[in-house]
Amino acid sequence: LVLRRMSMMSDAITHTLLLGIVLAFLATHSLTSPLLILGAASVGLLTVWLAEALQRSRRVSEDSAIGLTFPLLFILITHYADSVHLDADAVLLGELAFAPFDRMIVGGADLGPKAVWSMGCVAFLNLAALLLFFKELKLATFDPILAALLGFAPAWLHYGLMASVSVTAVAAFQAVGSILVVAFMVGPPAGAYLLTDDLRKMIVLSAVIGVLNALAGYWAAAWLDVSIAGGIAVAT
Repeated sequence: LVLRRMSMMSDAITHTLLLGIVLAFLATHSLTSPLLILGAASVGLLTVWLAEALQRSRRVSEDSAIGLTFPLLFILITHYADSVHLDADAVLLGELAFAPFDRMIVGGADLGPKAVWSMGCVAFLNLAALLLFFKELKLATFDPILAALLGFAPAWLHYGLMASVSVTAVAAFQAVGSILVVAFMVGPPAGAYLLTDDLRKMIVLSAVIGVLNALAGYWAAAWLDVSIAGGIAVAT
């Protein structure tokens, strides 16, 4: 039940991040501003807060609260920002084949693709947070009452985790698109859960499954001459 809830919340966040990107773009008129990440992360946290506020009202179930929240925020994009030029195909599928051509240039030196650097930094931060707060996150996720009694501030841990999900998703948007982000948020953990109940093994298996899915999906997409992100999502 907890894993399903986390998967649904991650799915909702990846859908509503676009609103944060659009709002930040309207404020900065730049698609490269770091404020886009801040705006997307803020809307991701807003999604979590609204869903939980609806759930606490006891008028709707938890699943319904999530289902009501992210379509509302998603609809706001089409209603108030329908003239903003953000390519729908790029948002949904990205274009991994073009990622190597968007280079990181510092002081005239070519350091490689920007996507490798951005996702590498995000992966490092996520791994560091996981190693530092694994016990606290595990306890706050599966038994928040006990976590609160032990003084672990489960609400802060929860929102910190959701902020991490938001930043990871928006960092991946440009290269892989939202469909692949959603697929990787849900598919590998769900596959790992079928193989083990041990959380540590599940995390490692999720990473292994994700790598295998990426390789299989890429070669299938190259063979069929279709979208790479779509091929990997299908493999997942």
